[in-house]
Amino acid sequence: MSVWGVVCEFNPFHKGHEALLSALRSRGAETIVCAMSGNFVQRGEPAVVSKLARAEMAVRGGADLVLELPTPWATDTAERFARGGVAVLAMALCDAIAFGSESGDGAALQKAAAITGAADFPRQITARMADGTPYAAARQQAAEALGVAPGLLNRPNDILAVEYLKAAAAEEVDITPIAIPRLGAAHDGEPVDGIASASFIRRLLIEGNDKAFTFIPPYGAEILRREREKGTFPVDITNAERAVLDRLRRMEEADFAAFDSGGEGLYRRLHHAAGEAVSLTELLESVKTRRYPTARLRRMLLRCWLDVESTPDAVPYLRVLAANEAGRCHLRKLRDSGAPVLTKAADVAALGPEAEALLRQEARCTDLYALCCPQVQRPGGEWRLTPYMAL
Repeated sequence: MSVWGVVCEFNPFHKGHEALLSALRSRGAETIVCAMSGNFVQRGEPAVVSKLARAEMAVRGGADLVLELPTPWATDTAERFARGGVAVLAMALCDAIAFGSESGDGAALQKAAAITGAADFPRQITARMADGTPYAAARQQAAEALGVAPGLLNRPNDILAVEYLKAAAAEEVDITPIAIPRLGAAHDGEPVDGIASASFIRRLLIEGNDKAFTFIPPYGAEILRREREKGTFPVDITNAERAVLDRLRRMEEADFAAFDSGGEGLYRRLHHAAGEAVSLTELLESVKTRRYPTARLRRMLLRCWLDVESTPDAVPYLRVLAANEAGRCHLRKLRDSGAPVLTKAADVAALGPEAEALLRQEARCTDLYALCCPQVQRPGGEWRLTPYMAL
């Protein structure tokens, strides 16, 4: 049986995602497994709606099984995000990893992965950054000098695709890559052919503009309206802005340093800004430079607030968020194979201390996510979470 995996955020699940899953099915996927970010995402923000709601949307939109990519990986760099996602899919016994990409050129992506995965490639990036060139531009210049297709590493989905391929090679995971051309709008762009980008849809949702629902499948719009009635959607970090600022203002410079993986002294700038800013927007604007893009700053600030200092070396469990009958059949195979499947939070102790520590951290993050909802939610939601099981 062909089991194809997708690393995703589905923030929120929209018609472009539905089209991707449909394309996988038409190409031969018998079981589709998604490794999906939890309540926080790689942009350094809370997801616009909870992981359970997004997982339900995914299963109703064509996925068979949705597993969680835990917060430490979901909020880290593209490289670590990809490593975590590939690790989840490998543990879930996927024989292929499929991804939407702007180029849709599997050969070009494989070549880029081989070049940028070489041991000496980071040194070439560093050399180009010596004159103040931003990291992303330096990486693109170094890659193109070695034969990577022009512009390939300027496109977000292509960048992630390259990272998935690098992760699979580094971890020696035998998983076939399948590149699917991205449909519709460009990243952050206006809608094209009825398909809008997730970022465009999020802006509308947070503004309260129901035009967003025209870009979301009907069942997805139904779920979002349900969550809105419960006061759990749309989720926005500005709802918890004072809580975030409180945490940042109480941190010392050395505390910030623990979250600065770049070793470039960024933590000093953040500590200084946190002592003066009266909003998160002001803080980010005062620190942002050509060298430090906003997404990197948002991730660092988010991890400071969540107290996610580092990302473990290995994902210790497969947390089930949603499944249909085919997904449940695959779960039975995973359990029979000895995979660390976690359906009930109360069962985590049986998976070992690393798993238990990660889930407790996840539970703390979920309690903070509850502060970002339009109506503050009660703590303890992680321990009460019941996966969505479709009939």
